[in-house]
Amino acid sequence: MSGFDPRPLLGKALDQMGELITTTDDSQRDLPTPCADYTVSQLIDHIQAVVRRIGAVLSGQPFWSVPQSIESTDWPADWAEGRAATDAVLADDAILTREVQVPWGQSDGAAAAASYIGELAVHAWDLAAATGRSERLDPELAAAALPAYRAKVPAEPRGGDIPFGPVVEIGDDAGPYEKVVAWTGRDPQFAA
Repeated sequence: MSGFDPRPLLGKALDQMGELITTTDDSQRDLPTPCADYTVSQLIDHIQAVVRRIGAVLSGQPFWSVPQSIESTDWPADWAEGRAATDAVLADDAILTREVQVPWGQSDGAAAAASYIGELAVHAWDLAAATGRSERLDPELAAAALPAYRAKVPAEPRGGDIPFGPVVEIGDDAGPYEKVVAWTGRDPQFAA
């Protein structure tokens, strides 16, 4: 990872997620998502935590210092607040080499930041698929996330400590988002 700066791609992933959150209609809050544990509202609560967790982890705090979900009563305002705090952390070049604690152990900041591109890309697909907006997704983000998912998340076993369902079989002609969500155990054909 020497010399790799994931912040431009992470910024694109954050922009994409922000656009999806701020344009999700409140009437969609109870729709199911491809992430079986979450409705649209619950997924957004989780993402509100993720944006804050990125900043916390990269500033040197433990990942568990931010809960898995943060109840959001104003999706756009809460996103803007979390994003601003994380952007302030991302502006510091020192984060790239800082040793940080992530769920899988110790990592340098560049690798930790890169891992969040994948989490944001997959959850963006979850939200977009649940609300009928998959065409808005940037395939570059899914293509960037797939190699890391394949390297860090084994095809087997799944479940328990590996919080993903079984890999979903797809055709060789599948697009980047279909490939990455299938690897994370989601059905690329999901329809709300």
